[in-house]
Amino acid sequence: MNRRAWIGFVVGLALAGIAAFALHHYLASAGGGARESALALIPADTNSVVFADIAQLRVAPFFSELHDWVPQPQQLDAEYAKFLHDTGFDYERDLDRVAIATIKRGQTTEFFAVGDGRFDRKKINTYVSEFGTHDKKDGREIFTAPLKGSTRKISFALLHQNRIVLTDDPDLASLLRNPARLGGSPVFAVFRQDASVGSEIAARTANGGQAQQLASLLNQLQWITLAGVPEQNRMRVVAEGECPNDGTARDLADVLNGIRVFAQAGLNDPKVRHQLDDQTREAYIDLVRSADIARLDRGEVKSVRLVLEITPDVLKTTRLSPAAPVPQPSHQQEAPTKQKK
Repeated sequence: MNRRAWIGFVVGLALAGIAAFALHHYLASAGGGARESALALIPADTNSVVFADIAQLRVAPFFSELHDWVPQPQQLDAEYAKFLHDTGFDYERDLDRVAIATIKRGQTTEFFAVGDGRFDRKKINTYVSEFGTHDKKDGREIFTAPLKGSTRKISFALLHQNRIVLTDDPDLASLLRNPARLGGSPVFAVFRQDASVGSEIAARTANGGQAQQLASLLNQLQWITLAGVPEQNRMRVVAEGECPNDGTARDLADVLNGIRVFAQAGLNDPKVRHQLDDQTREAYIDLVRSADIARLDRGEVKSVRLVLEITPDVLKTTRLSPAAPVPQPSHQQEAPTKQKK
């Protein structure tokens, strides 16, 4: 089966609702409700989870702003258009909730996805039967189809008329036997830290002292969590990192505060004023001013939280000025540094 069709059915659908998300993470017992029952299916050995309640986001004013911000294709890919016709499934209309988890097994990373919405079981079964096989395990009908151009296969099962689960793990049934317990905001993501975030920053900022310090601190985090809550025409995003000790939390908060002050100084620099138009510069200033950085002490768990507000002006600015220069203060201005005691 063609990879593009699966992207449209799973990953593409999720990204449509997860274009903006931010940080929040907690484990909780799953209660009633569609969101909790969907998250209850996520495997326990998951390394990361991204979740979006698209039905809730769809009615938020911010979602329409975000939809306008995302570039729209001029026309549908012919294969994907055929997929829409044959299955009767359109993610913009029919998908209500989606959760995508990644599971690391040695050098391989697999995915597991849960989608809630409106599915035509008969059409989907007919469509997939053209490419693959189906079997019954644990009382569930599981379809398996190859990915075009790959030796890997994808399996899916319709648990009921409004819920589907998919994975490229060879044993979907076993994943459904060992779920985790997750809960969260309308949009959230949870990542088990594996030093990839800090390493990426370090690779891109070889000469930045503060950036290198930030990369080193991020590599020490145990979990990184993201969450977002739409509030009228804006999205309040929260980023939280779980630290191994209070010293790391203190240093991380100091570095983030230093970067915030450095950005404010850079945006007021005469050179940057000349490079950016007033509307763009004001949007960036408002974004930096909205930043709230706090250390959290939950007993054994130490965390640092960053809160930002994404407004329509910020979306408009990033759409119109994707290559805006990074604010740099003049030589007369110095970024604040942590004072040694």
